[in-house]
Amino acid sequence: MQRDRIHLGLYLAGVLGATLIHAPAWLAAGLALVLLLSGRDAASLLRRAVLTVLAFNTLISLSYLGMAWWQDAFTQAPSPWLTLLRLNLRVLLLTCLTFLFIARTNLFQALDFSKSLTYVLGLAYSQTLTFSRAHDDFRLALASRSLTRPSLIDRYRASAAAISWFIEKSLHAATQSSQALRSRGFFHD
Repeated sequence: MQRDRIHLGLYLAGVLGATLIHAPAWLAAGLALVLLLSGRDAASLLRRAVLTVLAFNTLISLSYLGMAWWQDAFTQAPSPWLTLLRLNLRVLLLTCLTFLFIARTNLFQALDFSKSLTYVLGLAYSQTLTFSRAHDDFRLALASRSLTRPSLIDRYRASAAAISWFIEKSLHAATQSSQALRSRGFFHD
């Protein structure tokens, strides 16, 4: 229990440090420290983190390079390459740090000092489990209703329907929670 609170404090300090530090060497050192702390799981942790941020970082990096080219920023200081290095290192460091934190910490025990935070975490966790189960159901439904492998357009349509359901379900749950809190006097008109 105490160990989990220490992990939470260290994680929050690490996130704050990673957002305040701008030197790529220090960001790389922080990433190396996180990988060192993960021990034998370092390669797996790094692989998961890279795969998680790959699409986002690629899109942002290419967009930034396009903007820098358009504005002819390659001849000005600071170099767009330095900014891209800093951005990608920071995102990778934060992602690895988060994965390590999740793997080593029981968040319910880390937050047990506050009934309100534990309650909110419980609500978020149950919502996550519900959505995870629904995602699996949508995936299995598409597979069971297709005689052959679904085409790309069929998968896009199924994804759009699933996203629509998730948004509608989220809005409904938020409305219900809001009404329940309002009836208990949490909100005043």
